[in-house]
Amino acid sequence: MVHFTRHILSNGLRILIHEDESTPLVAFNMLYFVGSRDELPDKTGFAHLFEHLMFAGSRNAPDFDEPLQQAGGENNAFTTNDYTTFYEILPAENLETAFWLESDRMLALSITKRALSVQQRVVVEEFKETCLNEPYGDSWHHLSELMFKVHPYRWPVIGLSPEHVANATTDDVRTFYRQWYCPNNAVLSIAGKVRTEEVLQMAEKWFGNIPAGSAPHRLLPAEPPQTEAQHRTLHADVPVPAVYLAFRTPSRIDPDFYPVDLLTDILAQGQSSRLYRRLVREQQVFSHIDAYVTANLDPGLLVIDGKPAAGVSTEDALAAIWAELEQLKQTPIDQRELAKIQHRFESTVVYSETSVLNKAQNLGFYEILKNAEWMNEEVETYLAVTSDDLHRTAQSLFRAENSATLVYLPK
Repeated sequence: MVHFTRHILSNGLRILIHEDESTPLVAFNMLYFVGSRDELPDKTGFAHLFEHLMFAGSRNAPDFDEPLQQAGGENNAFTTNDYTTFYEILPAENLETAFWLESDRMLALSITKRALSVQQRVVVEEFKETCLNEPYGDSWHHLSELMFKVHPYRWPVIGLSPEHVANATTDDVRTFYRQWYCPNNAVLSIAGKVRTEEVLQMAEKWFGNIPAGSAPHRLLPAEPPQTEAQHRTLHADVPVPAVYLAFRTPSRIDPDFYPVDLLTDILAQGQSSRLYRRLVREQQVFSHIDAYVTANLDPGLLVIDGKPAAGVSTEDALAAIWAELEQLKQTPIDQRELAKIQHRFESTVVYSETSVLNKAQNLGFYEILKNAEWMNEEVETYLAVTSDDLHRTAQSLFRAENSATLVYLPK
């Protein structure tokens, strides 16, 4: 159980505070409710570009990292389809340094032609390195395009093309900044050795005078139901063949998300999971296999990916996966197997709550998902999932017409 208090400033900034006396540190997490799904089809990659631009300096802090390092802190950031997070971890007595730095870049980020040019080069190089020049690096471009036709999940977080970022103007970037990087579109969550009243005083001091932006307005098109299987085979510069099998899933807040999430654990969590035990160890069809769910705010994907063992065709490898999925659809999962997965999930959550950073980030994520109180309720929701729930979900999910198959073959 993570106890916290919530306060909302007059400009709309939501502040969540968790007091933790067990650590000398504090985690400062600023979540902006903007991700790649909020981009325009001809201007993709902007949310990820801002992950870099936000470190380019601001009016009163031209160097973001140096003051934080002098305060004994560290920082990082990440971008998703749905939101962008910036965080600092530092000694509790130096918390105000994080308030100063984060408030200054929310109010007055330095979006100059020179700063933009530097970060454009960095992001374009990252695109080339991770997507164009890395084996299987463009897999998310293909899976997104295969599975989504109208929703902006049809492009990955890094963007559709490096040219979208390379061609961005300062006016484009400033418009994106004004639209999304404002207090009423952000959640500040703080966890660590703090006093709530002192944190609120700092919050009012550093963020209280930042004007609210216009209310974010989203009109995201709903993806229509998929009616036929999607297939794509690529002859690429890859060392060995690889297969990807994707299925459309409910959104993160849909009740059916929980059995979907547990199904991925049954399939591929650890060496006792079904896919590893049967297809890697026993049948030796794969040298590697994994399964995961994207857990998007809008309906997302469950993906199974693997590399067939030497001498095994991609057709036989895919047939072996489908055979395991069919078994899930035909035979209800044993209660003992389900309980094992549920208790492993519960222990993972308990362990994660020993980290002040995890607690701060979870508070922010659950606040935009539904409300932060929800993070204290979800373990019970997972534990309440039944074998019948998993059976029903498997039958609904693992259908050919709900799937996309992506195959890589060496040139």
